[in-house]
Formats: sequence, C-alpha cells, structure tokens
Amino acid sequence: MSAIILVWSLLVAQILLGVAMAIAASRIVRGPRAQDRILAFDAFYIAGMLLLVVLGMRTGSTLYFEAALIIALLGFVSTVALAKFLMRGEVIE
Repeated sequence: MSAIILVWSLLVAQILLGVAMAIAASRIVRGPRAQDRILAFDAFYIAGMLLLVVLGMRTGSTLYFEAALIIALLGFVSTVALAKFLMRGEVIE
C-alpha cells in the first residue's frame, strides 16, 4: 500500500515540477524586465534540480542526485553573476 502511494506521489511531483518549469520558461521568454527573467531563470533551475531529485528517488540511482547538486551550484553562481551584472554593469571588477 505505501509503495503504491510513493509511486503515485512521485509521478504527481514530476508532473507538477514539469508544469512549473513550463511556466518559468514562459516568464523567461516574455518577461518585461531583466529582473523578471532572472527570477524566472532561478525558478527554472530550482524546478529542474528538484525534478532530477524526484527522478533519482524514483529510479534509486545516485547519479541524479549528483547532477542535481551540480545544477544547484552552477545555478546559484549564475544567478549571483547576473544580479551583479544588473547592479553594476560588470561581473568582474
């Protein structure tokens, strides 16, 4: 009984994270300002990272967790660099 609930909840989580990524992608495309696009990019990579974590839970493979960790680190660094570029106009001083 609990295995069936786990499988269905992971499937629902994957579907909802896919919907969240689609909404964030649409905000990236039609965001009126650069700040909106950066926030949408942040939401997009977080949803993608969580999708990999859920996929790793579903398959039982640790490879997905490592990929999610790499995506989280690179996404954080890119968000900080983009925010710094918007504030000052340059990334490296």
